Amino acid sequence: MASQNDRILLAYATDRSVVTESDAKRLTHLNLAFAKIDAKGGFTLNHPLEAQFDTLRAWNPSLRILASVIPLDPEAFTKCAAEPELRKTMARNCAEFLNARKLDGIDFDWEYPCVPSNGMAAGPNDKVNFTAFLSDVRDAIGSKLLTIAAGADLYFCESVEIARISEILDFINVMTYDLKCGFHTLAGHHTALYSSTGDYFRNSCDQAMRLFEAYGAPKDKLVMGAAFYSRKWEGIKDINHGFLQYSKTGGGYGRGFTNLTKDYINKNGYVRYWDDEAKAPYLYNADSQTFISYDDETSIAHKCRYVLDHGYRGLFYWEHGSDPSGALLTAAYNGLSQPDAQAAIEVNRSI
Repeated sequence: MASQNDRILLAYATDRSVVTESDAKRLTHLNLAFAKIDAKGGFTLNHPLEAQFDTLRAWNPSLRILASVIPLDPEAFTKCAAEPELRKTMARNCAEFLNARKLDGIDFDWEYPCVPSNGMAAGPNDKVNFTAFLSDVRDAIGSKLLTIAAGADLYFCESVEIARISEILDFINVMTYDLKCGFHTLAGHHTALYSSTGDYFRNSCDQAMRLFEAYGAPKDKLVMGAAFYSRKWEGIKDINHGFLQYSKTGGGYGRGFTNLTKDYINKNGYVRYWDDEAKAPYLYNADSQTFISYDDETSIAHKCRYVLDHGYRGLFYWEHGSDPSGALLTAAYNGLSQPDAQAAIEVNRSI
């Protein structure tokens, strides 16, 4: 079980993200999104926060900065993982890349091994090849951090060797958001802590974390995800405030939390509702027939309490630039560092 000193609070930061001194002092890890890997095993990164490394580390000497890696070419991951010599080359390149860029580690965001539905090259051998891929990287980078971003459902757990890669990785960021997304025409929570009665698709943060455990990942290597952005469904009938009603299209990306607070939450026809079973908020506008799912301070506090109660490693979020106000980062920091006081505050807010 992770100790208080080992607790993780990690932000994914895109090139639009601004990290303040207050932010840096609250975070334990900062993942730069994105570096890219090509089909020859080469790595590139062009991120504005690289220019601030010295400042960020001066603000917080304990802050660990990682590059989060996506493929430059559709076949990059599956090809680099499949060919033994290319894996070795890729691993050496990775070590050189981390040292040259003064990074503390690397986070691989392969979406997803064995899964071709998002336009990436994939095949059934990705499952075992991914383990070999990570093993070679571990050998090359030594004690630097090695992590992955993982899909939060059964397809991912059956497409990789969870127990084996857990032995190689420092931790796994379980992407417990987009649980309802563009693939789902049913309007509902995209990052709920628990499933709601009446939901056809019973996916939740809790279900995902327990699933990874069942497949062999230790609790102290599992980090739960939160969403600083929203998902929205349009053309939703005014039944049950739009919750668990069908649309003709899936859930598209909505606004970040700062914009939701400014223009949407109990404003301009959008009414905030709270699902106490799921520990999740949502918005519905009856005039525009729009349903919005998101995380807020209250749901973040419940997630932090869950992480602490169940002994998971910590919390991460996508993505930092979605809430420049800092409200959700503050809620996450308080929830992990002073959970009893924070929980009392948020219970009152949820009513």
